[in-house]
Amino acid sequence: MKKRILLPIFLLLITSVVSKPLFAQKKLIRKLFSNSADTTRSSSFLALPVLGYAQETGVEFGAVSLYSFYTDRTDTLTRASRLTGVATFTTKSQSNFQLKSDIWSPGNNYHYTSELRYKNFPFNFYGTGNSTFQANEDRITQKLFRINAGAEKRFGKITYTGINASFESYRFIDKAAGGIYTNDPSIVDRDGGKVLFIGVSQIIDNRNSNTYTTSGSYLKLNYSYAPGLFGGDNFDGGMFKADLRSFKSFSKKVVLGVNGLYQTIGNGGTPFYLLPQMGNDEMMRGYYTGRYRDENLLALQAELRLRLNPRFGFVGFAGTGTVYGKGNFRVGDLKPSLGGGFRYFFDIEKGLSVRMDYAFGEKRPGEERQKGFYLSLGESF
Repeated sequence: MKKRILLPIFLLLITSVVSKPLFAQKKLIRKLFSNSADTTRSSSFLALPVLGYAQETGVEFGAVSLYSFYTDRTDTLTRASRLTGVATFTTKSQSNFQLKSDIWSPGNNYHYTSELRYKNFPFNFYGTGNSTFQANEDRITQKLFRINAGAEKRFGKITYTGINASFESYRFIDKAAGGIYTNDPSIVDRDGGKVLFIGVSQIIDNRNSNTYTTSGSYLKLNYSYAPGLFGGDNFDGGMFKADLRSFKSFSKKVVLGVNGLYQTIGNGGTPFYLLPQMGNDEMMRGYYTGRYRDENLLALQAELRLRLNPRFGFVGFAGTGTVYGKGNFRVGDLKPSLGGGFRYFFDIEKGLSVRMDYAFGEKRPGEERQKGFYLSLGESF
């Protein structure tokens, strides 16, 4: 099993402190643990090292980073923009690169998003559907290239209309033929393929913040169509996503957030790599990403956030979700997600945090309970 460690923020802080002169150390310590927000609306940057080991990858090393800024520092209503990056390498010549942007124009009149990603990395495949088995684990090497971009324009006070486009290219190699990946006849396009999506979005957004929300709601509906430009087994069809978030404050320190997610794609014959996958560091924590995948995904979670002071906080969360095929949804198939976490707010004014979560999922007969530890930058939703 792959084990990855993102060194805790406190190790990074200690490294930063001891490498500076004494007067600079004191200044940095005061800044890192001060409970006062920076009212100048200045930019901020944080990088965390990544270190891990697995038999299939060898030693993995690299960094994750977040740069946050305002496109208009004088307008206090303009939301924070972010650039996030990931770069990791392994001693067995594997790599993973990702650069994402989330930009808000002055006055929040326009919202721009983009992603550029290249990934040459192994992953575990268990089959498709809501009832896969650990015993069927099949390790596959994936080569992925993805580029996407979106733009949304505000109409009225809280409504946005947007367009998006994305191109994805996949290649897969099964180095141990004979497992479920090779023998399951339901798997479509097992060697990989290409897809181009073009879509439209409608958003309602009255959140008081896009980084640490304490009140308001957000709803995004997106429909994207892939015209089948590449022929063959490449996907030709539509994809729909709905993302709902709502927040309520019970006091200055306690916030309840609720998040619902629905995704659907195709109508049979969808390539396995485009199927919605359950489990990641944002929704249905505790599940290995891709352990369950099918043409439909439905998930719901609630998170209670306790911010002890401007720098530190704790959360508890619970959720449920499932994947299913056409006409096969059953309430009894919903799976649990339960856990808690710690927050360190490295940028108090923007509400940007280092997030450490531990979550539990279901326990299937004859298997260990599914679980996961996550260290990420920013809130889960």
